[in-house]
Amino acid sequence: MLFQELEKRNFVMNRRLGSSLAMIAGAINVAGFMEFGYYCANMTGNASALALNLQKGALQEGLRALELGGSFVLGAVICTILVNIGHRQRWPAKYVFSILLEAGLLALMGLVNAIRGFDQASFFPALTLAFLMGLQNATVTRISGSVVRTTHITGMMTDLGIEIADLLDSWRYNVSNEHRHSIKQRLWLHLQIIGSFVVGGVIGAFVYHDRPTYFFLITASLLAGSAILGSITNATAWISRKN
Repeated sequence: MLFQELEKRNFVMNRRLGSSLAMIAGAINVAGFMEFGYYCANMTGNASALALNLQKGALQEGLRALELGGSFVLGAVICTILVNIGHRQRWPAKYVFSILLEAGLLALMGLVNAIRGFDQASFFPALTLAFLMGLQNATVTRISGSVVRTTHITGMMTDLGIEIADLLDSWRYNVSNEHRHSIKQRLWLHLQIIGSFVVGGVIGAFVYHDRPTYFFLITASLLAGSAILGSITNATAWISRKN
């Protein structure tokens, strides 16, 4: 899922990658709110919070919303730098590094939480989660050619509405079966990613409520496992082609 990019990708690859990462992002977003009181993946909400807090004169809260946005952008910057280096060096696993970096930082947060717990006065953990969400979203955006987003669903819901309209249009006017099939595939892709984000949020809320100490270690393990499993699958396929 993390090796083929742009035109080399197909519907199944984007669906699997988008759904799995959207589920994890939904869980992290909910856990971040439950622990720190901020949605670390929702930059639209943070931009609105910045404006509202400035209007109320709550400068510290407004600054925190701005910092969350900056941290998200920084995550996207780091991902892009890693991918660009990978392109120049011709690394086949360039996208895997970003996901493993996300998993590693999540695991580090999990260890800190398990050993000493989060400092409730510290804003740094929330900034770290925003950074990771930017990192993840940039990864799937680059590898899919902007077809898939995973850390928020506003764009996916917009795309869903477009595909519904196109599908209705395809039944009214004479279009080829191939074109209608393509519309249905895109519609199903957006539906599944939206559903995965919501389901991930629900599961994340229950897991974090019952096992807050180990939540980030669990999500880190899932992320690392998916990246490593994908790497093994790709290496096995490459060896098979060589033989």
